[in-house]
Amino acid sequence: MTPTQFSIVSALERAPDMTMAELAQAMVMERTTVVRVLQPLLRNGLVSAELGGPCQRRLQLTLTQIGQARLADALRHWHAAQEEFEAKFGRRQAARLRRELFRLTSE
Repeated sequence: MTPTQFSIVSALERAPDMTMAELAQAMVMERTTVVRVLQPLLRNGLVSAELGGPCQRRLQLTLTQIGQARLADALRHWHAAQEEFEAKFGRRQAARLRRELFRLTSE
């Protein structure tokens, strides 16, 4: 799973049944980029896409059980990497770096 796929799967886990447009907005990505990143996730059964909404015309994306299992596995690796980074970089410095990165990306 690529870092971008990890972000998309995480977003779908937090907010199921997002549309392609909603996911693109949440990811701050172009819709075509989201489609390109989603293709292997759909093909491998990690994400499903079904018509929904009031008129059954909106394509809604949902994380499948396979996707949830893969996300859980990826999260274990992510947490281990974060722990290693903090151990080497220092917890305070890591916290400061995260605050600064969040500040930069929220502007």
